[in-house]
Amino acid sequence: MPKMGESIMEGTILNWLKKVGDKIEQDESVLEVATDKVDTEVPATHAGILKEILAEKGAIVQVGKPIAIISADLDSDGPIINTHTSSYSAPEGLSTKIVVNETVNNIHQEEKSIAGSRFYSPLVLNIARQESVSMLELEKISGTGKEGRVTKNDIIAFIEQRKKTPVITETKKEKSVNGHTKEEKIEGVKPAKSYSGNYEIIEMDRMRKMIAERMIESKRISAHVTSFVEADVTNIVFWRNKYKNEFMEKEGAALTFTPIFMEAVVKAIKDYPMVNISVDGDKIIVKKDINIGMAVALPSGNLIVPVIKNADQLNIVGLTVRVNDLAKRARHNKLTADELTDGTYTISNVGSFGNMMGTPIIMQPQAAILALGAVIKKPAVIETPQGDTIGIRHMMFLSHSYDHRVIDGSLGGMFVRRVADYLEQFDVNRKVFS
Repeated sequence: MPKMGESIMEGTILNWLKKVGDKIEQDESVLEVATDKVDTEVPATHAGILKEILAEKGAIVQVGKPIAIISADLDSDGPIINTHTSSYSAPEGLSTKIVVNETVNNIHQEEKSIAGSRFYSPLVLNIARQESVSMLELEKISGTGKEGRVTKNDIIAFIEQRKKTPVITETKKEKSVNGHTKEEKIEGVKPAKSYSGNYEIIEMDRMRKMIAERMIESKRISAHVTSFVEADVTNIVFWRNKYKNEFMEKEGAALTFTPIFMEAVVKAIKDYPMVNISVDGDKIIVKKDINIGMAVALPSGNLIVPVIKNADQLNIVGLTVRVNDLAKRARHNKLTADELTDGTYTISNVGSFGNMMGTPIIMQPQAAILALGAVIKKPAVIETPQGDTIGIRHMMFLSHSYDHRVIDGSLGGMFVRRVADYLEQFDVNRKVFS
């Protein structure tokens, strides 16, 4: 299992793209792996023949643990050697050789026979013993190996299927030959629950389960409080309308509001660096890097948060290109694990769903998150040298949720007010291309 990010310690196998016996080229994708950050394809480190799959679909595997055996001998059709009990990882830069306690001949000699009809390798018998699979059940498994033998994949598939089929145990009494009564336990399938047609039960997908766990964990960890500010973004709307066509022609991408709002957030973080923090026990860690996460809605309805690293070092063009690129690749499941890590502050554009405001949940271990509401035309009081007047302005709400353990209401409120100030003071005469 390769390391797919600085903080990634394990991965879940989603799907094998190759099967045992397939020829594999170096760097060719072999399987799909999910981490707590992203789903990605894993390429082969060497060319060869896929000899054995050691971790099945759905298995959670620690980084560095073996998940498959690839034989470098493309003409080899010998027996598969089990590496569960003993293996050797060579130092980086050297080749790796699998070492086992048993020789190939010993493996053949140790194969067991049940009633003289089926052969079971030590690996299959060991799995059966660990999972309490009886010999009677073993006999009923259809083997896909040579001469119908039960392979590791066969018994694992049987075990997974058995887990999905709950059983009940009944007692059957019979009279023996000597007149005594004996009891025999009979396993049967539990009747399925019957549901009415008034509702549908949907199993959460992996990402939804992960989101649910993180949201509950965040609410448990952080003392959430939210401050709201309304901002006049009329100048930004006019400026964007002025340059969006030119930007599309030169950059081939849309000029959206998100990078403009993100720029204001970056400026406010520089003014109030104690918002750009995380908590470690009773210590506050102030982050020098400004890495802005942005929530992206996926076609499935789930959310993912790619991160723009060092956002303070990008101008409006750089931010726009980066925002568009990450959002597009997020929707097509093309992000890498590193692009989802090390965020220090997050924004969520709830306005894209037509919402005026929201109370977002903090992305742990960050300490704050900002929700951007919809830009709506409203009548507003406009201050002029000649006096106040009423005009139509483009207004939006900013909702700032923060961890009240370390960010007090004064800091949380001043920060979001500063973001609004930068938005309202936006220079309508600013050039998009310098």
